[in-house]
Amino acid sequence: MTAQDHKVEDAPRLREEHSLLAQLSMMGNAFMASPLRNRIIAVAAGIVAVVLLTAYGQVLLNRWNKPFYDSIEKRNLQAFFYQLWTFAEIAGCLLVLNVIQSYLNQTLHLRLREGLTRDLIGEWMKPRRAFRMSNAGAIGVNPDQRMHEDARHLADLTADLGIGLFQATILLVSFVGVLWSLSAGFEFHVDGRTFAIPGYMVWAAVIYAGTASALSWLVGRPLIRLNSERYAREADLRVSLVRVNEHVDAISLAAGEADERRRLELDLAAVLAAIRKIILATVRLAVVTSGYGWITVVAPIVIASPIYFMGDLSFGGLMMAAAAFTQVHASLRWFVDNIGPIADWRATIMRISSFRAALLRLDELHDVEKRIVFEKADRIVIDNLHIASPSGGTALGEPHVEIGPGEHVLVAGSPGAGKSIFFRALAGLWPWGSGTIRLPDDIAFLPSLPYLPRGTLRDALCYPAGPHAFDDEALADSLKRIGLGRLTGALDREGRWDRDLNDDDQRLLAFARLSLHKPQWVVIDEALDALRGGARAKVLKVLGQSLAGSTVINIGQAEGAGDFFRRVVSLTADPDGRTLPRVRVATQGAHR
Repeated sequence: MTAQDHKVEDAPRLREEHSLLAQLSMMGNAFMASPLRNRIIAVAAGIVAVVLLTAYGQVLLNRWNKPFYDSIEKRNLQAFFYQLWTFAEIAGCLLVLNVIQSYLNQTLHLRLREGLTRDLIGEWMKPRRAFRMSNAGAIGVNPDQRMHEDARHLADLTADLGIGLFQATILLVSFVGVLWSLSAGFEFHVDGRTFAIPGYMVWAAVIYAGTASALSWLVGRPLIRLNSERYAREADLRVSLVRVNEHVDAISLAAGEADERRRLELDLAAVLAAIRKIILATVRLAVVTSGYGWITVVAPIVIASPIYFMGDLSFGGLMMAAAAFTQVHASLRWFVDNIGPIADWRATIMRISSFRAALLRLDELHDVEKRIVFEKADRIVIDNLHIASPSGGTALGEPHVEIGPGEHVLVAGSPGAGKSIFFRALAGLWPWGSGTIRLPDDIAFLPSLPYLPRGTLRDALCYPAGPHAFDDEALADSLKRIGLGRLTGALDREGRWDRDLNDDDQRLLAFARLSLHKPQWVVIDEALDALRGGARAKVLKVLGQSLAGSTVINIGQAEGAGDFFRRVVSLTADPDGRTLPRVRVATQGAHR
């Protein structure tokens, strides 16, 4: 079986999950399970009430057209001023409703984004998922883009389009009745014959708006694909810029600025090319929408004019019919006016739903492969362990390894033996292979270069506990004993400690952190091997004193045993072991 043949999902299932109905169903289920559900529903209910009241006000305003324009036609100044006062009352109420709706609309934007982002972060931060996502192909390249920009964009589009569609529907229902009653008595006289078309202007509005909607969809549909492509290319450029910023020292030392500039310009060119395609598609759509928009300026009057010129309709009635036609047409052409945002929303929900679906299916990654069995025990026991990886297999030199409390053990392997894979397997991050690993509770894993969170030095030292888990005296003492006494005055200074400190100091800080937390079991991945001379001696002294009763396992080079590690277990590449095929969670919209 090749890497290309090894897929997580089959084609029928992929097509089913990529349908809009399936995507909406999944996002709907996530919404119903959200702790913000009731708040969002309450805000939405408020918007519904305001929209209904606004629609009623719009109907009253439409009715106002007839007496107002009739007073102008009859030159009745008293009636004219009375209608102006009536207009002020209606417009004042509508203004208040518009302000309230604006506030509720923005609140809905906020709540939707909060709920969606919290849901995605919650799924991403479930144990082991973030790590597995990073090994799941293109969908896991930069999840931050999905959870930040895509989630914000989807929340904004959903709120705007949802409110707009509901408002258009309510206005349509309200004004179809008005327009039908206005045009119910319209009669046409042709060659001495008289005939009537019930609801003449309603049917005219439906045909007019329906034609515009069909043509707009035909012209604007490519925007779905083009927007998705643009977001992918934008994300590529963002990843490249972040990568250069994170490795600027190495790039400068290698004088690689010209090469990096070339790569960035290629990514930028891809973004610009995608935007140019969108511009051309948008221009084509604008020809349709703007053309219909200009025609709409005179269309309602032209459609009603035959009745007016026959004398069956007053000037006020004409203006009232034209205003009602405009409202009905505006409601019917909501789709035309929003074809661009709808295409954008479709592309965005495809990306978000693909990302969320991938998160939910990460446990299926390599689901046909054998897995290592993990069990709880009061000591570390490893039986017949063989680790499978894309680069080959890894195994211990002994079929049965048992490590008891208080032991200091070096797991030694030459370069290429798979030390990092073994470390990940012990931590449960890499479950593919065979054999059994039994682990106790209260076990700490220290990678070769530790993670230091953004924030104060206190945060970095106490991590993953809160910043007040240890008092200042304990924090200062841990820094002094490890050789970082110069940092004791910086406990509350904010900084990027992964940049402010060199690699050795970062490792020393991680060992100071261990001395504070005092775990009973510690597994170290080559972090000790990177330290030399006095720094290594201080770390071993701290481990021997602060973690006197703890078991310490160091995965590193054979020459690093020394007096501290009295027991050595070999780790070797397993040429006869299985090679793990590379697989990808192949979800639509995953490309970056």
